[in-house]
Amino acid sequence: MTDTANKLRLGILLSGGGRTMVNIAHQIRLRQLPAEIAVVISSRATVAGVDRARELGLEPHIVRTRDFPDLSDFSRQIVTLLDAARVDLVLQCGWLCLWTIPPHFENKVMNIHPALLPAFGGQGMWGHHVHEAVLAVGCKVSGCTVHFVTNEYDSGPIILQRTCPVLNDDNPDTLAERVFEQECLAYPKAIKLFAQQRLTVKNGKVWIKKPKD
Repeated sequence: MTDTANKLRLGILLSGGGRTMVNIAHQIRLRQLPAEIAVVISSRATVAGVDRARELGLEPHIVRTRDFPDLSDFSRQIVTLLDAARVDLVLQCGWLCLWTIPPHFENKVMNIHPALLPAFGGQGMWGHHVHEAVLAVGCKVSGCTVHFVTNEYDSGPIILQRTCPVLNDDNPDTLAERVFEQECLAYPKAIKLFAQQRLTVKNGKVWIKKPKD
């Protein structure tokens, strides 16, 4: 870690409502996470996540793809902001934009996906699109996946997953809420494992070390 208090410095990337960011901030306040949010970056200027960041006392940086000529320049701006904030771990919290992850952030960028990857992942599979797809094929179980991010959509090494039932009378909204309950547990756990240096990536798979006695 990079700061004197041994707190993990987090960079938040969001494109929507920011509820995942708020949950992480709540866990930090409860001292369940040895971390602090060092920077917030939003790919949209008018989403609720921008307002929620300000309510947390964090002024978000707006970095929109349309303001840059190509993916390279867009990615460079994101990395510049993360580096300036001395971020140890980047958390995608409803982030919808592909960006190029540089080597020094390899296995230091996490995402949470509202389904059990590798099913229901890939470009365009986010939010209600995921839950609609789960319901359309009649899945009996859904859940969430925390994974390290690579330069391909939803293809990085899986850190952990949590499940929940799909009920007969579910619609995308009710299923989304049940999955989000699991997300609120899964993401903090993955962050804590990272802070404890218990995650190792070998041959494209995440290995979780046993806790030290």
